[in-house]
This record gives sequence, structure tokens and C-alpha cells, in this order.
Amino acid sequence: MELAQEVHGFCKTHRLQLNKDLGQHFLIDQAVLESIVETADIRPQDCIVEIGSGIGVLTRELLKAAKHVTAIEIDTKLIPLLNAFTHAPHHLTLINGNALQVPFPTDPYKVVANIPYHITSPLLRHAFLESKQPPQSLTLLMQKEVAEKICDTEHAGLLTILVHLFGTPHTICTVPPASFLPPPQVDSAVLYIECFPAPLTSPEILQQIFTLAKHAFSQKRKMLRNTVGTLPHGMALLHKACIDPTRRPQTVTVQEWIELAKYTVH
Repeated sequence: MELAQEVHGFCKTHRLQLNKDLGQHFLIDQAVLESIVETADIRPQDCIVEIGSGIGVLTRELLKAAKHVTAIEIDTKLIPLLNAFTHAPHHLTLINGNALQVPFPTDPYKVVANIPYHITSPLLRHAFLESKQPPQSLTLLMQKEVAEKICDTEHAGLLTILVHLFGTPHTICTVPPASFLPPPQVDSAVLYIECFPAPLTSPEILQQIFTLAKHAFSQKRKMLRNTVGTLPHGMALLHKACIDPTRRPQTVTVQEWIELAKYTVH
């Protein structure tokens, strides 16, 4: 049976109405499903964290490849359906909760997920800044526009900076709306983030980077002299870091943010 037909039939049998407020769009494209699993490079010893598991379309494939899968689903009514669709094997742990509040593992793990688009930024912050141990990698099916912004270092945003402090992102493929049930109104993409063994700088410097960057990006069209430069000793910091104060924040590289932040803690 084709995946699309199976998912349609399963939802019809269980009279399932999807919750658009939770960003529920089930993947029904077998080729995309296989691409996600292949991209994640799952080894037999790997532990996987999946966010927004739905009825378990991706979960079922992850279970075939991984040692253990932790599936986090916020919608209580989907938990028994997820069990039914995946047949609830012993190496599956289901958590009915908000993935932004569930602590991620302290042992090595990989994140693989078809994520609700509206939680992209807070999810990446949770994985990188709020978890005791960041993931080894993330393979995310997400909004194409956001995936492209994350990879665009020439016109960087806060999310670009965050990701590049912890790993290297690559857009793998574009996924059309017809690959989902129901179809979203935008194109999607598979984004792979290969995480560094450790972030590029210390927690103290990371905190300073985001303090400075948030200030700069709050008025991203303004030159740095009119944002960072207005902070105490801001112009001196820019000078020490050899950053032209007439530049705008989207042109500043990750290494330059690190250098700038270093001078605020010394």
C-alpha cells in the first residue's frame, strides 16, 4: 500500500481531524521520508529524539534504523493512534508533552523531526542553549524560507548566528505542499545540521553574543554605530574587534560576533 493511501485510510478509520493550530501536517511522500532517514545517517547504536510525531509516519521509519526513539507529541488524542500506527515496539518511548519544555537526553542523541513550523526558533534555542547536551545532529523538515535563512551567512539573522555557533547547516531538498496531509500553504525543505563536538565558544561568550546581537537586530536596518555603538563602550568594542561601525548586523560573521563578545567580558 502506498504511504499516502495508508495515511489517508488510517485517519479516516480513526475519524481524525487535524489541529491546524498545532501545525499538524502529516508527511505522505515516501521519497521524502526515505530522504530524511538517509540524511540523518542513523546508526544501529543511535538514540533519536523526534518532535511532533503525529500518528508516527516518520517514527515508524526511525524505529527500523535506531537503537531507541523518543517521540514527543503534544496532542494527547494522537498518543493511542501513534501506538497503533507504530505497533508500540519496546525501543519506543512516547512522551505526551511540549517539546520546548521536555528535557533532552544527557547521553548522545540525534534529533529527527517533521516540526511544526511555528516552533522552529524556540526549538533550536531549546536544543542548543537550554539542553545539558546539544544533539549530535538535527535533521528537520521545516519551512523552506526559514531553512534558507539559516544557511544564508551573507544576510544573517539571529537564527543563522545561533545555528552556526553549534554546527554547519545544509539544505538537502525542497518538499512541495502536496507531500503533506493536509498540504501547507508554503514549500518545505529538509535541513541537516551537523553539530560540532562543542560550541565555538564558552557559555559566557554565547550569552554576550546574543545580548549584543538582539540589540543590533532589534533595528537591523540601522548601522552598528546606531545600535551596538549606543551601548556603554559600544564604539570602543567595535573598534577593538575591528568591525566597521557603518556595517549592518546581517553582515557580521559568527567569528566577528565572538570577537566582539570577548571584549565585553574582559
